Amino acid sequence: MSGADWLRLILLSVLWGGSFFFVGIAVPMLPPFTIVLARVGLAALVLAVALPLMGQPYPKGWRLWAGLGVMGLLNNAVPFTLYVLAQGQISSGLASILNATTPLWGVVVAHLATRDERLSPRKALGVVAGFLGVAVMMGGGLMGGAGTIWAQLACLGAALSYALAGVWARRFRRYGLPPLSLALGQLLWATAIIAPLAALTEAPWTLPFPGWGVVAALAGLAVLSTSFAYGLYFGLIASAGAVNAFLVTFLVPVSAIALGIAFLGEALLARHVAGMVLIGAGLVVIDGRLLGRRRA
Repeated sequence: MSGADWLRLILLSVLWGGSFFFVGIAVPMLPPFTIVLARVGLAALVLAVALPLMGQPYPKGWRLWAGLGVMGLLNNAVPFTLYVLAQGQISSGLASILNATTPLWGVVVAHLATRDERLSPRKALGVVAGFLGVAVMMGGGLMGGAGTIWAQLACLGAALSYALAGVWARRFRRYGLPPLSLALGQLLWATAIIAPLAALTEAPWTLPFPGWGVVAALAGLAVLSTSFAYGLYFGLIASAGAVNAFLVTFLVPVSAIALGIAFLGEALLARHVAGMVLIGAGLVVIDGRLLGRRRA
């Protein structure tokens, strides 16, 4: 990768790691659906304004919009909500580590749902190593009570939802639309899904003002960690390839953990470090190219 690609990669890891940090700021002050609604709604607004300025089209056609509805559910509404709920019980650093299991779930989902991405012995070994890391982290979670266990399971459910979305997204290749156009479609759908849930259960308009710090966190979550991060990620794939972009999986927990320790007073336990190492090892085994293997 070029120096510019490495800069994009590091910045992206900070932005996505920062999403856990921003949620950690907002969770004590706002209910979950309200946080998610602010994230997807503002992010959709930013992309809706940005696309015409960039000369990129809006999605068109009912079949495309129907497919984007599934993406909005699986790639935004469900995982964003589960992570917010989880971070009411566990640290942002631990949530980010469990988020790194997304590629592990992706291997399993792709094996079950596709014909061209089967589970090889090497991939199976990587999946086993990765989920062994999850078991190590959750093994001591009983001391934190049922809430901690359910929060960690919610993070794993969010990672699984991301993996399902990744397989579903394969169908959009035939439309030939820019990725940011597709991102706008799914964010609009996520907004439509979350808005009535927030209205019926939390009535956000009746909540007291949470403070400018929380407002800034929500803006950072939507604009930086969602809208801008989407553009950065797709640009990195175009420039450096999907395999190199995959490296961000390793870096997101680093920035999330650092921000949580520095600003939220969080701590990382030894079992969390051990689990992160095993998950990272599993990801390396799954994609041997990250080890520097090159075969003609």
